[in-house]
Amino acid sequence: MPRFKRSLLVLLLLIFCVGCDQLTKEAAHQYLALQPPQSWFYDTVRLHYAENTGAFLSLGGDFSEGVRVFLFQVFPALGLVALAMVLFAQPIPQSTAIAWSLVLSGGLGNLLDRIMNDGRVIDFMNLGIGLLRTGIFNVADVCITIGVSLLVHEMLRRPRVSVNE
Repeated sequence: MPRFKRSLLVLLLLIFCVGCDQLTKEAAHQYLALQPPQSWFYDTVRLHYAENTGAFLSLGGDFSEGVRVFLFQVFPALGLVALAMVLFAQPIPQSTAIAWSLVLSGGLGNLLDRIMNDGRVIDFMNLGIGLLRTGIFNVADVCITIGVSLLVHEMLRRPRVSVNE
């Protein structure tokens, strides 16, 4: 894929995904904060406002503020800059560009949240059946999960090269 088209695709995905993430977080803050959880589709979908100072499933949420800033803001920001540089500069297949763009947009959405909300990310969705439930997550997390799933799918479908000695 030519660099200009790939860059345009990456930018459009970033704008769309980060925009959706930020809009849904704002809506969650406005309509779900200070409200009891809402249940939909026989409790398969729950909307529940939460502010997460940690990573996935609140991992690291009890670390000191300095450690959290480094682990969840500085380090991810450097990684996102490096990823953006690769996406815009390196020739990669379109499917790979889409997958990494989703990861980048999810990371950027959560990083923006941490910067604007004193180190916290707004989460508000929970899925499950009975006692089997996900953690509370947001649109940025969905983008990251889809992007990583696409990358894994790509790796698994690549032909394996055998090395004969």
